[in-house]
Amino acid sequence: MTALLTNRAAGGGPSLGIEYASRDEITALQIERTKNTLRHVYYNVPHYRNAFDDLGVHPDDFHEMADLAKFPMTEKEDLRRNYPFGMFAVPQEQVARVHASSGTTGLPTVVGYTHRDIETWSELVARSLRAGGMHPGDKIQVAFGYGLFTGGLGVHYGVEKLGATAIPTSGGMTERQVQIIRDFKPDGIMCTPSYMLNIVDRMVSEGMDPGETSLRAGIFGAEPWTDGMRDELENTMGITATDIYGLSEVMGPGVAQECVETRDGLTIWEDHFYPEIVDPATGALLPDGEVGELVITSLTKEAFPVIRYRTHDLTRLLPGTARSMRRIDKILARNDDMIILRGVNCFPSQFEEIITEHDDLRARYQCVLDRKGRMDTLTVKVEAVEGLAAAHREDAAAWLKQQIKNRIGISTVVEVLETLDTGDGKATRLVDNRPKD
Repeated sequence: MTALLTNRAAGGGPSLGIEYASRDEITALQIERTKNTLRHVYYNVPHYRNAFDDLGVHPDDFHEMADLAKFPMTEKEDLRRNYPFGMFAVPQEQVARVHASSGTTGLPTVVGYTHRDIETWSELVARSLRAGGMHPGDKIQVAFGYGLFTGGLGVHYGVEKLGATAIPTSGGMTERQVQIIRDFKPDGIMCTPSYMLNIVDRMVSEGMDPGETSLRAGIFGAEPWTDGMRDELENTMGITATDIYGLSEVMGPGVAQECVETRDGLTIWEDHFYPEIVDPATGALLPDGEVGELVITSLTKEAFPVIRYRTHDLTRLLPGTARSMRRIDKILARNDDMIILRGVNCFPSQFEEIITEHDDLRARYQCVLDRKGRMDTLTVKVEAVEGLAAAHREDAAAWLKQQIKNRIGISTVVEVLETLDTGDGKATRLVDNRPKD
């Protein structure tokens, strides 16, 4: 059975078989692939050989999935210390493509793919698109950025693998995005949820009704977003809005996808990625259902496998519903985006949950940290619905300030603005203006 599942999942066209396999079948496949991956990195990546040796573990010590906890976790800093190609597990001539992060907080993290990796990636994105309600023959507008960022090209290849038509608009140029929607009549669109709000605003400014376009489905990702923002997008546009998850260091988009039938969290494609949840502070393994940091081991990557990679994304593992594989809950936040204000820990997504409850506020917001004297202050800036009178903006600000105080336990300054620019692509949710001590 393991060989059959391996063939079903290895590419060569979309297949539903593995998505509905039994738990025992999935686990058997994971054990086989984890053994191979541990050996692959130990004998081909000096960093992993040294890290395993330092802990006194060897690939032969792995017999069942519980044994994976014996092996070291991988941090983004490990990738940066081996910049640019030190973490590659195949010779350079076998690397068909490289991608890289933006490197805004340090050296970029560089990842590589063999031809087989790209085929697997394309298959997993196609699987994700199908789960998200898109079909062969659809026209899909890809408004993720192309280039070293994995979003645009990763999605593009998956669209073509699905048998759909890719419209590669990339990010930005919002006026052009609207023109393409109006003229090309796509069935689906993929971008960050915050950028979709920008597109909606441009439609309205041009006299278009966002609910009367050809769009049927939207798959959004690359940033945390709440069910309140989902409701706004679905109600405004008349589409289904589902979440896609991925990160460059693990593969790119298509690591997990929300199924359109249930929209209750992201099914993680466990035949290719093994998820764990750990305590962010101690690294201790947490049981399914408890919130912690998501850690992922790739099971089939050739050029750039990762062992127990710390994503810094906070979520929890849940049983499968629409598919037999487990789900990760919507990403709550990144633990490195945590705001600590006068002893209270909170995340930008907590403010979004409150903001989306008020009819006069939009899910476009920004948290700005400053320091006045010895005191840290937090200003929450939020965009009002179009045309809201100044007096009503003041009322909405007072409401939000009180709700934050009651429910999160901190005092903030709240500004409700006519418009708020949070950037194209990934929205900038947290701005820290405090001096770097």
